[in-house]
Amino acid sequence: MRRKIAILGSTGSIGTQALEVISENPDAFRAEVLTAQSNAEKLIRQAKRFRPNAVVIGNDKCYQEVSKALEPLFIKVYAGQESLTQIVEMDEIDIVLVALVGFAGLLPTLHAIRNRKVIAIANKEPLVVAGDIVTREARKYNTPVIPVDSEHSAIFQCLTGEEMSSLEKIYLTASGGPFHNRDRQYLENVTREQALDHPNWSMGQKISIDSATMINKGLEIIEAKWLFNLQPGQIDVIIHRQSVIHSLVQFCDGSIKAQMGLPDMKLPIQYAFSYPARLPNTFKRFNFADYPELTFRKPDTEIFRGIALAYEALEKGGNMACIMNAANEVAVEAFLNNEIRFTEIYSIIEQTMQKADFIKNPLIDDYLLTDKETRKVAAALR
Repeated sequence: MRRKIAILGSTGSIGTQALEVISENPDAFRAEVLTAQSNAEKLIRQAKRFRPNAVVIGNDKCYQEVSKALEPLFIKVYAGQESLTQIVEMDEIDIVLVALVGFAGLLPTLHAIRNRKVIAIANKEPLVVAGDIVTREARKYNTPVIPVDSEHSAIFQCLTGEEMSSLEKIYLTASGGPFHNRDRQYLENVTREQALDHPNWSMGQKISIDSATMINKGLEIIEAKWLFNLQPGQIDVIIHRQSVIHSLVQFCDGSIKAQMGLPDMKLPIQYAFSYPARLPNTFKRFNFADYPELTFRKPDTEIFRGIALAYEALEKGGNMACIMNAANEVAVEAFLNNEIRFTEIYSIIEQTMQKADFIKNPLIDDYLLTDKETRKVAAALR
């Protein structure tokens, strides 16, 4: 039987590549639900091609446009943020791919878990801002949470068949982004266009900036803590410019496993959809001759302070990672709008982490309030 998939965020980079995976494996997967926030035109094109059962457009103002275009195809059309969360209740859905941007993925992820859908999680923020609640709910409802991030997918693949008690530490690899080996003075004057020009990966604007600041790697550290039940001291980061080793696991006997492949998100997406099986595909294959040298070095956490901020948030606990994430989202948006310099992203996050209200044992409503209030604090620092 084909696995029926809801793609939350189908018009973004991950969602688009997920549809390519479905096209590659039409006998294995079906796009059951597609959702978008405001890109009605692209959502309509996708729906006409993949003929899902239903679509959701988050922006209510786009409802008429989408509804009118899809009415002849008898595709159900819903609108609004509440619909985005409720759509995962559909009995037909087997897997929910969470490919939304930022904090917006939290409530749909929790709702999908409580409806016992397999979660393929590409949106790291739900685990960053409320990892304790997400993992607790996943255990309670016996819901698998399968990572789609290339680094976490690599760790997940390396751990398959292993005893977790034998894990000593993990290494998350990082490309170093477009500003590898640049000093602080250079970063002061980088432009929006330079920051968006990633050397290895094709990604959306938000994650491209996060990669340039290496805040993205900080968020991945926090995500890894919750996904794999690790202590901060078990998580390390290493710069690997070629982006073909996607992460590594070191075991108690000193043995290390690495997962390798070309920098292409379609492979971890397909693995999450097909797990525990592996399916053949026609994706381009890795060739060792094309990579005669693989290099590794420690990141400079004094210049790229996102990693240090993540460890600080983990050490503090409570809602601090939620504060860090909200401040980063505000700062990145300001940078993309040319309102602040690149290096001010760090200072806004640091100051916000100092000023925002800390809650030691937050509940879900505390996280929602923290996100809302932190954005106000961060916005005032722009």
